[in-house]
Amino acid sequence: MKGLIGKKVGMTQLYDETGKVTPVTVIQAGPCTVIDQMTEERNGYSALQVGYGERKAKNVSQAVKGHCKKSGRDANPPQVIREFEIEKDAKFELGSLLTVEQFKESEFVDVYGTTKGKGFQGVVRRYKFAGGRASHGGGWTRRPGSSGQRTWPAKVDRNKRRPGHMGNVNCTVQNLQVMRVDKEDNLLFIKGAVPGPNGGVLLVRTARKKPSA
Repeated sequence: MKGLIGKKVGMTQLYDETGKVTPVTVIQAGPCTVIDQMTEERNGYSALQVGYGERKAKNVSQAVKGHCKKSGRDANPPQVIREFEIEKDAKFELGSLLTVEQFKESEFVDVYGTTKGKGFQGVVRRYKFAGGRASHGGGWTRRPGSSGQRTWPAKVDRNKRRPGHMGNVNCTVQNLQVMRVDKEDNLLFIKGAVPGPNGGVLLVRTARKKPSA
């Protein structure tokens, strides 16, 4: 499985030869450094640990700097470290760079990120409740209405849809098509929208439910 860490740049449009417009999200993916490789013999699973970005060494713990030393990134530790599942027989050199060249146009990917936080919201916005009537004595336009029982069991069931914190949760958007690959600037133009704000950290990996291009 191929994968990269990047950040969301923003959205734009692409036009084809016939003039058809396609909304795309621009992601600056990589270059990512191979920090470590997990193997079946040593760790019990096969995965590749990669790092993205840079941090000042004084702001990183000794444990992280020691972990990044074998890949040569102890002087400038990566800002984000994540793992991607790989095949058992795959081998990567520690300290090598992964770029957008591993992805191709028309390929399908899954994008993982954190959605925008909306703060405390009511049920009308959070769960698309219809609300009550606005006239003829209605006094609960945006309220959820009754959600409890009588004397027994005298409680509100778990997972009842109530007002609360909205957004700021992990989200994966699957089967997004790669429309363009810019190798010079390490940019991926992916069809559609992806979670998170501009500048948010994203994980781009091979689509699990689509065949590889």
